[in-house]
Amino acid sequence: MGGAVAVILIKERQIVDAFQRAGATSPDRAVLPSDLNVHDGRVAWRRLRSHAVLRESGEGSGLFWLDVDVWKAVHRARRRAAVALLLAIIAFAVVSGVFVSNP
Repeated sequence: MGGAVAVILIKERQIVDAFQRAGATSPDRAVLPSDLNVHDGRVAWRRLRSHAVLRESGEGSGLFWLDVDVWKAVHRARRRAAVALLLAIIAFAVVSGVFVSNP
C-alpha cells in the first residue's frame, strides 16, 4: 500500500511540475491537460482537482491552471501530518521501551 501512495504522490508532483513549466499558474494562462501530456482521468489528477490545486478556467472549458498557493498549503499540510506521524511512532517506541525494560 505504501508503494501505491508513493506512486500517486510522484505523479501529483509530475503534474504540478508540468503546469509550472508551462506557466499555467493563473486563469488567463490555463492550458489543456493533453497539451502537457497529462492524463485527466487518473487518481493523481482527481486528487489535485479535489484539493483545488488544479482549477478549471471556465466551466466546461477544459482549460486548467495550477493554483500555486493551494499547492503550497497542501504540501505543508502533508509535511506536518508526516512529521506528526513520525513523532507518534517515536513516542510509542519510547514508551514501549520504557515499559518493556522495567519488570
